[in-house]
Amino acid sequence: MKQHDPRGWLFVAPACLLLGVVGLIPLVTVINYSFFEIFTLQSRFWIGTEWFRDLITAPRFWASFGRSALFSTFVLCIQIPLGIALALCIPRGRIWAGAALAVLSLPLLVPWNMIPALWLSLMDGDTGILGQWLAGYGWPAAWKDSAVLTWVVILAMDTWHWTSLVVILAYSALTTIPDPLYQAAAIDGARPWQVFRHIQLPRLQHVLLMAVLLRFMDSFMIYTEAFPINAGGPAEASLFLAVDLGEEIKAFNYGPSAARSVLYFLIVLSVAWVFTKVQAKLDDPKPGVP
Repeated sequence: MKQHDPRGWLFVAPACLLLGVVGLIPLVTVINYSFFEIFTLQSRFWIGTEWFRDLITAPRFWASFGRSALFSTFVLCIQIPLGIALALCIPRGRIWAGAALAVLSLPLLVPWNMIPALWLSLMDGDTGILGQWLAGYGWPAAWKDSAVLTWVVILAMDTWHWTSLVVILAYSALTTIPDPLYQAAAIDGARPWQVFRHIQLPRLQHVLLMAVLLRFMDSFMIYTEAFPINAGGPAEASLFLAVDLGEEIKAFNYGPSAARSVLYFLIVLSVAWVFTKVQAKLDDPKPGVP
């Protein structure tokens, strides 16, 4: 029987140590704070699971959860198909493919805190290009008073920022498909949809699962981009989970905000676990077969 060499752990030890410092220690600290009533960081009183009971019985928490889940659903339904479509449209030539990917990747280079400021300037009815153009089609100047229009702007902003990530992942998988498969499909007279269904989509499954997981986690915890657009308004219509958490932190409610953070972490961890199980089934399509 082949023996595993334990010296391999020496190579991953620095990464594990760094992950423990930047991830595990802050997580343990937040979990600890969630069980205390904190007036100052030096003045704390144990209250057990009171913050968690208050959260899971609060209608505001479930309303924010519903908004975040709905927003993530919209993000996935828009960006995943759009990213696949754009990846399929990228030319196969090396020069043109590189140029297309470089142009599509430009939004990823924009700092997160600059994105809402950029879009607010674009949507300005007096000086913004988009604002003036949309005004000609009946877009109201007071669009922030409409929950639907606020969601449209946030979804458009997030789609502009992150669709290129899906494009890059999908294109990387498409490049692994050997040309003989396309040639065989052409000989058989396969239509474009049949080529996509039977040749391209199976090669996209793994990267699309990763893209869905990454986009879900990021969109579910959206804050930096969403809050400056309308500060959770109008009438809390864009008050997502992370935005609600940000309000708790700004109010210096350390105990409740720590409890919220723990619950959000458990939600994301549960979703990641489900995706891991799905990934394992894709890697082993015939369980039980040696």
